[in-house]
Amino acid sequence: MDELDSALIRLLQSDARLSNRELARRLGIAPSTCLERVRALTRRGVIRGYHADIDPIALGRGVQAMVSVQVRPLSRDVITTFKAAASDMPEVLSVFVLAGGDDFLLHVAVPDLDALHAFLLDHLSKRREITGFRTSMIFQQMQNQTPEPLLRPDRLPPG
Repeated sequence: MDELDSALIRLLQSDARLSNRELARRLGIAPSTCLERVRALTRRGVIRGYHADIDPIALGRGVQAMVSVQVRPLSRDVITTFKAAASDMPEVLSVFVLAGGDDFLLHVAVPDLDALHAFLLDHLSKRREITGFRTSMIFQQMQNQTPEPLLRPDRLPPG
């Protein structure tokens, strides 16, 4: 990971739809060099994919919450099963597996408070492995779409 890779990542984070030719032009490198750099970053897992940033409110999901979930027994099977089940729930945007007092954190987006209440009652309270959950409403969200490497260059993984 060098300055060219970092600049390439910044450009793709700001607009993943840039063509290879445009990326190369902005970086002042040959298109073939640019393409090989993107391929190498993808092979190494730095670039995991490309997606559109969709506004949940525009999709009729004006209420968002973070739901902390505790499960028991705490085993690999229970964690794997619940993680898969939560990921399949249409109300859930993200699933985080945690260490500490809570086992999972679910980012949920629904149309209104009634839908949030129904989600909690119909999807969570009926699951046997869930021993408790807490809900925190989200009023505003900001997200850093352009994280940069924090490691010193001499400590970056090889590649």
